[in-house]
Amino acid sequence: MRILVTGATGFIGSHLVPLLVGLPHTAVSILALESFSHLDISPLPPSLAAIRDRLHIVYGDLRNFRLTVRALQEAEPDYIIHLAAVGVTNPFMEIDTALRHNLNGTINLIRAAFEKTGATKQLIVARTSGEPGSMNVYAASKAAAWNFCQMFTRTQGWPIHGAMIFQAYGPGQSERNLIPTAVRAALAGQDFPMTAGTQERDWIFVTDVVTGIAVMLDKPIPPGETIELGTGETVSVANVVRLIYKLVNGAGEPRIGTLPSRPGEEQRQVANVAHAYHLTGWKTAVSLNDGLHQTIEGMK
Repeated sequence: MRILVTGATGFIGSHLVPLLVGLPHTAVSILALESFSHLDISPLPPSLAAIRDRLHIVYGDLRNFRLTVRALQEAEPDYIIHLAAVGVTNPFMEIDTALRHNLNGTINLIRAAFEKTGATKQLIVARTSGEPGSMNVYAASKAAAWNFCQMFTRTQGWPIHGAMIFQAYGPGQSERNLIPTAVRAALAGQDFPMTAGTQERDWIFVTDVVTGIAVMLDKPIPPGETIELGTGETVSVANVVRLIYKLVNGAGEPRIGTLPSRPGEEQRQVANVAHAYHLTGWKTAVSLNDGLHQTIEGMK
């Protein structure tokens, strides 16, 4: 089983790739930016640097169709997991940047996989739970990319599947995200100014995310279907921050409601776990309490 992962050096990818490498009879390639190809050692996160000798690195740039085709011709993947995206921690980025990376990059990858190489058996595209509301540039660009995925599945029958990731967290996440920022403040004994935090979110630990993606490989999922990766339960943003401070048990406290909320945010996002279990047999294994504990210990 030859698997190519884009966005392998990101938060999800750095947890997913070691899992894939550990699967039997599996060869894993990762796509690195063309600008890294002249370096002796590519800038890999520690989890990937530790298994570098078991990875095949191909170089390219999804914004460039020719370079994307070349990379796929070298990797010859049976399966592609497309995690690469910009805007995860900067959702209100420039529109042109989002379109070049998230929309055009996805279209180039699809066409290279199914028009030019023809050997790909499945393409799994990471999605965001913010797509239905599209309240920011990142979510809107991801939604546009998924619309093209659906167009290709309807008109060409290509085996493209979505993996919609809900509120993921865990060790190694950028501190531009809520949970690591709150953990850092709690560990330092500082107060944490925040919004009212009434939004209800489905929080999923990173190991559950990557297990869910791996389970999707080679499953008889109808083309165009999305597996929603979440717990099926919601906890408000404010209560998650309260729980972090309770687990750290130090000085400082959440200062809830001291910052203004962003306009237009969806009040509730929750995964359809019954649908995911029906199609794949997957469900989460890590509770919010245990996941936050592991995250806190990792950040210590």
